[in-house]
Amino acid sequence: MNKDAQNPADTVSISVNGEPRALAPATTLDVLVAALTPAPSGVAAAVNETVVPRGHWPVTVLGDGDRVEVLTAVQGG
Repeated sequence: MNKDAQNPADTVSISVNGEPRALAPATTLDVLVAALTPAPSGVAAAVNETVVPRGHWPVTVLGDGDRVEVLTAVQGG
């Protein structure tokens, strides 16, 4: 995953939690989540407003213009 890509033709532009991000082509959701969170426990992810089950993360390839939301459950009261 390349956040600060040198050549825009070699990247895919997405938004993650509302922030623009450039990724290498064919980056999957599991790779992105691993880069954003220390552990995937308690994490949910959605692509284009559709929740993606954790078992589908490794086969969910992110494409240009995708909107990704990564949410982490927080315990407390």
